[in-house]
Amino acid sequence: MQAFELYQRGAGVIPSHVGTLINLGIMYEDRNDYARAQACYRRVLENQPDHKLARLYLKDAAAGGNVLYDEDSQKKNERLAQLLNVPVTDFELSVRSRNCLQKMGIRTLGDLTRVSEQTLLSSKNFGETSLVEIREMLSARGLGLGQFAHEKREAEPPLDLSGMSPDQQMLLDRPISELNLSVRARKCMVRLQLNTIGELIRKTGDDLLECKNFGVTSLTEVREKLTIMNLKLRGD
Repeated sequence: MQAFELYQRGAGVIPSHVGTLINLGIMYEDRNDYARAQACYRRVLENQPDHKLARLYLKDAAAGGNVLYDEDSQKKNERLAQLLNVPVTDFELSVRSRNCLQKMGIRTLGDLTRVSEQTLLSSKNFGETSLVEIREMLSARGLGLGQFAHEKREAEPPLDLSGMSPDQQMLLDRPISELNLSVRARKCMVRLQLNTIGELIRKTGDDLLECKNFGVTSLTEVREKLTIMNLKLRGD
C-alpha cells in the first residue's frame, strides 16, 4: 500500500521517471484499473514513442480493459476448480470403490464429474453399492456424476523427468500460488484449471497465450518465476 502511494506521488512529478510510470501502471493492472494503467503507459510513449516495454504493456492493458470481469463469478469458478482437483484418495471410500476408480484412472473429483454412471458400472466389481457411495460423496459437495461429461479433458502431454533433479521434481506437486503471480496471470491459471506447478510446465507458451486476456507480459512473468525454480515451460 505504501509503495503504491509512493509511486502515485512520483507519477505526479513533471516530468515523471519512466520506471515510476511503468511500475505504477503494473500496480493499476493488478487492481483491475486498466484505464489508469493505460494512461501511465501513454505518458511514457508521449516522450519516448519507441519505448518497446511501454508499447507492450499498453497493448496488454488495453486487452484487459476490454474484458468485463465478474469478481463473484470468478471466485466461484476458483472454488469449483479447487474442488474438482481434490484427489478421491482424500475420502474414506470402500476398498472396492477405491480399487475400481484407480483401475479406471479416476484420480480427482473432477474426473468423476466427467464420467457417467454407466461407465462406472461397466467396470469389473463395481456395483450399485459402490455407485451409491460415490453419488453420496459427490452430492455432499454439490457435485454429480457426469455433471461435466460434455467437457472432454485432453490428455496431458508426458512430462520428461529425466533431466530434473530430485529437488526440482519435488516442486511439481506444489500449488501454483507459490509462484506469487500477478492477478492477471493467476486468473489465466484458473481459467485453464491449472493448480500445480507440474500442470503448468506441461503447457507451452503458445498454450498460455491462447487464454483470454493473457499476453506477452504475463507470459514473461510466468517464465521468470519458473526460472527462479530452475524450471521452464514445455518447449522452452
